[in-house]
Amino acid sequence: MRLAYRLVTATAAAILLAGCTPFGQGSGSSSGDGAKGSGAEGSVGKASFDNNTKPVVKGTFDSPAVQGGKVDIAIMGLKVKGKLATLTVQFVPHVPGVEPNRMNAYGLNGRNGLNTSLIDPVNLKRYVVVKDSSGKELQTDEIFTQMTNDQPTSSFYTFAAPPDSVKSIDVQLGNWPTFRNVPVER
Repeated sequence: MRLAYRLVTATAAAILLAGCTPFGQGSGSSSGDGAKGSGAEGSVGKASFDNNTKPVVKGTFDSPAVQGGKVDIAIMGLKVKGKLATLTVQFVPHVPGVEPNRMNAYGLNGRNGLNTSLIDPVNLKRYVVVKDSSGKELQTDEIFTQMTNDQPTSSFYTFAAPPDSVKSIDVQLGNWPTFRNVPVER
């Protein structure tokens, strides 16, 4: 018997003996009626997503994509969880004469990467987007995420979390002016 097959079989047997299902439900009720499951649910917390509906700060800037082009940029929030911080940004392009779904953040910034970063003016640090184990930046793709004229498109950028003592931070996006004193949510 191959080692990989033995390992899979042994792991499956251990999970079944522990009373767990493949989906982590355990043998208890998940209906919210107070019944306890395997105990794992309580330690993880409730699944959710960032859904800020009001921007922390916003501005309208020129876009070098075409003459007369503008872009509304709204910082929706910078939320820390554990050792990571996620920046949520919303772009609304106003670019005359461009076909629908033919815009992206790269083009709005004059065919340049945004190089999104957080700037800590107190500790004199600049935070750049973190990379995963394969070297891919943990952010919304600036080229392949298409935008529609006059419609909001959200982008997400993940950074190492600033220290607990940092209550606000500056955000730099592309060639546009720096957003100052963006609050750090914890």
